[in-house]
Amino acid sequence: MPEPLRVLVVDDEAPARNRLKELLLDCAAELPLAIAGEAANGLELLQLLTHEPADVVLLDIRMPGMDGIEAAQHMQRLPSPPAVVFTTAYDGYAIQAFEVNALDYLLKPVRAERLLAALNRAKALGTGGIQALRGLAPQGRSHLSVYERGRVVLVPVEKIVFLRAELKYVTVRTAERDYLVEESLSHLEQEFAARFVRIHRNCLVARAYVMGFERQAPDESGEAQSGWAVVLDGCTEKLPVSRRQQHIVREFGRS
Repeated sequence: MPEPLRVLVVDDEAPARNRLKELLLDCAAELPLAIAGEAANGLELLQLLTHEPADVVLLDIRMPGMDGIEAAQHMQRLPSPPAVVFTTAYDGYAIQAFEVNALDYLLKPVRAERLLAALNRAKALGTGGIQALRGLAPQGRSHLSVYERGRVVLVPVEKIVFLRAELKYVTVRTAERDYLVEESLSHLEQEFAARFVRIHRNCLVARAYVMGFERQAPDESGEAQSGWAVVLDGCTEKLPVSRRQQHIVREFGRS
């Protein structure tokens, strides 16, 4: 007998979750499945996945706290991320993109036969990947995600002091500690252009954490430095500003 498909139900409205669970029970007659759990938003889903593995997530899109698009991005950090079937009452802004990126979707109110087809499709196609999902998000993420010790750790973007590229990783510095993410610094700069400013070819700093600038002595790195270093709240390290980016000193009114 095949292993049942483990399904998580995620929606911020309890009646919608109950409706999906009833439909899943109907589908179980034709497709072996088990309801592995439920959550009211993306944050609860990611917490649930730390102890409840799943094959498929039925994921609402518009939810408070963390929406379905961002939650799906973070799930891709898992070694074996579940397949995603988006559920939505809105058909005007992302459905075509879901189709192109091999992700299924269900329009509410959901019908049992459509759910069964979606589960079979999700099982066959899997997920669409981080870059495809990022293209669907209407705005930047609220968190970055890191896979550590068997779980996804979420780092609130508002707590990030700076981002620095080092080899194939980016160091994410908060006031408490460092994290390493496998993301492109240029992509992060585009996604969070309103929050971070580039001070060097390998470094972005959070505008909200800039306290000022200090003159610094020339270093031996071989890089053309401007003679300025940025002083950041919550960080003892003073980061050099490259000559190409020295205009930010004037922009912050510290020239």
